[in-house]
Amino acid sequence: MTALSVLDLVPVREGGTLSEAFTATSELAQAAERAGYKRFWIAEHHAMDGIAGGATSVVIGHIGSATSTIRIGAGGIMLPNHTPFQIAEQFGTLDALFPGRIDLGLGRAPGAGPELQRALRKDLRAASEYFPQDVIELRALLIGDVELPIKATPGLGADVELWMLGSSLFGAKLAAKLGLPYAFASHFAPDHLDEALEIYRRDFQPSEALDGPHVMAAMQVICAESDDEAHYLASSQAQAFVRLRTGQPGKLPPPIRDYRASLPAPAQAMLAHLEQAAAVGSPVTVRERIAAFIERTQADEIIVAGSTFDPAARCRSLEWTMEALEQVSAE
Repeated sequence: MTALSVLDLVPVREGGTLSEAFTATSELAQAAERAGYKRFWIAEHHAMDGIAGGATSVVIGHIGSATSTIRIGAGGIMLPNHTPFQIAEQFGTLDALFPGRIDLGLGRAPGAGPELQRALRKDLRAASEYFPQDVIELRALLIGDVELPIKATPGLGADVELWMLGSSLFGAKLAAKLGLPYAFASHFAPDHLDEALEIYRRDFQPSEALDGPHVMAAMQVICAESDDEAHYLASSQAQAFVRLRTGQPGKLPPPIRDYRASLPAPAQAMLAHLEQAAAVGSPVTVRERIAAFIERTQADEIIVAGSTFDPAARCRSLEWTMEALEQVSAE
């Protein structure tokens, strides 16, 4: 069966608190573990009122303490925001605390404007140009395949599974060259999905970490009792996305019935564009959408994203989604 994993942004609800957001994330990870998901990843975002995963490695530690078997990690760390040495120390520490469970997905996009660049004391545009070298340096700090003048402690010898993330062709090419597993962010940037996977598989060079290509593709997935209920729950995420794309980001809003119908045509088109990598609906609908996406991508893993205003609704969504995929496998 195609493995299922979870991507969480640690959403902060309107009227909610950071503490509530972290509690909801740990409970979601526990639900994912009970349901049989393979991984639970936290995404790095900064200076956004509605997303609380900025201190990504700290949040991963919180998730690790709440779970016992599910793999945990970053999907991902935006390496231009950091030095390879710092990330080696952080994820070496996580591996020592939660041995054999740590993933480290690496992204090139700084995702930051001038204000954040100043706050981080970094020229992120220049730093992103050194991304391939930084990935190689980070790998050397963890596994020692290249001799460096300094040793990361914790870090060196850590059993951390490195992943390359991407939403364009750049990450696919680098993942293939370095022989790393590759995760494509099709849940919010589906345009280059097929070409990126073709390049990655065609150009893959085996490494000590991986004999052959291994693909993860992301989907927005909300599963509920009916299609109508699922679209109602998913309207919180849709509102947040529209607000972000129109320069008005904020906390996760409550759902709205028939939200899509109230939008102007450009916003409706923007959301419709994302539906090529989405499964929102009843278990039957979700099963059909995921099966079609797996057939299209031949992905080894699917990672599901998508926030709901009611945290319990997302826990139920994970349970029903896993049951739906098990039926796909049986068929």
